[in-house]
Amino acid sequence: MAERKIFAGPRVRRVRLGLGLTQTAMADALGISPSYLNLIERNQRPLTVQLLLKLASVYKVDLDVLQGEAGGLTGQLREVFSDPLLAGEIPGDQEILEVVEAAPNAALGVMKLYRAYREQAARLSDLADLLAREGHETSIAGARLPIDEVREVLERRPNFFGRIEDAAEAFAARLGTGDELPGALKTWLKSEHGIVVRTLPVHAMPNLRRRYDRHSMRLFLSERLSPFDRTRELAMEVALLALGQEIATELDDLALSTNEARRIGRFELARYAAHALMMPYGAFLSAAQRARYDLDVLRSRFEVSFEQAASRLTSLARQGAVGIPFFLMELDHAGNVIRRAGAQGFPLARFGGHCPKLGIHSAFAQPGQILVDRVEMPDGAAFVTMSRTLDGPQAGFGERVRRTAVLLGCDLPNAGDVVYDGALPGPMGTVLAGTACRLCERQGCLSRAEPPITRPLGLDEMVTGLSAFDFQ
Repeated sequence: MAERKIFAGPRVRRVRLGLGLTQTAMADALGISPSYLNLIERNQRPLTVQLLLKLASVYKVDLDVLQGEAGGLTGQLREVFSDPLLAGEIPGDQEILEVVEAAPNAALGVMKLYRAYREQAARLSDLADLLAREGHETSIAGARLPIDEVREVLERRPNFFGRIEDAAEAFAARLGTGDELPGALKTWLKSEHGIVVRTLPVHAMPNLRRRYDRHSMRLFLSERLSPFDRTRELAMEVALLALGQEIATELDDLALSTNEARRIGRFELARYAAHALMMPYGAFLSAAQRARYDLDVLRSRFEVSFEQAASRLTSLARQGAVGIPFFLMELDHAGNVIRRAGAQGFPLARFGGHCPKLGIHSAFAQPGQILVDRVEMPDGAAFVTMSRTLDGPQAGFGERVRRTAVLLGCDLPNAGDVVYDGALPGPMGTVLAGTACRLCERQGCLSRAEPPITRPLGLDEMVTGLSAFDFQ
């Protein structure tokens, strides 16, 4: 009779790790080679009946643990992924089964998180009902605000909108801006729409950047804004008028769920279109490559701010004319993430941005200077990052300046094409960063702010580590 073969590598690995054994030790006890055990654990060799019996006799393992199906957990996980929030994320049951087989503890963790999510959603719904019965209206219909939805959608995709780019480039060519873009934009607004642009003093418009008065056909800009930001406000107004159809089409493709989210999305796309008008794609990419992505050269050449040039670098993803895939993140003093962009959600998915070792946090101590770092993550991924502070609108006497910091980065292999490569420290100066303290397991970190959730605290009355949150 043919021998039954069972592929149960992840289960064998869990048994071995649970017993604290190395592959060599378990292989010796089972009478096989360590390399063969490695193949078994990776499901590249079957677990035969003889090996099953040997495991049961040597380690007192219940055979059902190695042969049993995870049907119950599979059904529960299938229920999780049938939720409208996650519908479509996993194409079929096979992937769910693979998750359960390979990482049952992780699957249980997903189940616990989902139950907690459902409980919190129910509590939020109850709170909303209670507020409504007491006469307090609330516009919050779920756990996410419209701004959260817009950010999630934009961070999940490349920061490139082809229709807007093509239309902006064609419009800029027709406009014939020469070296005076603001004047050309004002002339177009006046000649095509009868809109006159005026700059107002702070006391006349204390809380606004821009205001369009439909009755008098005047566009008011605040004198608080820098010349670069005034140009962007002008370009946004022009984009909404001249590129409205392209912006609307791209907005529809984002498939935002609420009117408020669409309004926010339209604003973000208008700002993107403004950058496309101020720095037309072909000319900007060519200049960036010649200048080796020197931000100071680019902002001078296109008469834009550091932030505008950095943002534009994240959008160079046109098919057949691709620049370096940069990612960008902007934070305030308190560490709040204001925005992320570029490289298909790269900062969110692979570069957490909450590690205090990153140069973006140090930039606040050296305003106006570009800090260049070589950064290595726990998984070995390496990047070159450039960090610098940004000043907000002009503050009056007695007001605090609004200052944020921006981090622009790319994969380390691209560093040779960037002018900042010469400022990179040697390997000994590499910043060993992490996604976040709660997920980072780097030992002896002087910057650790909290322990990792994956390890217990290593409290010992006889030994004190470098951090108050040392772990076992």
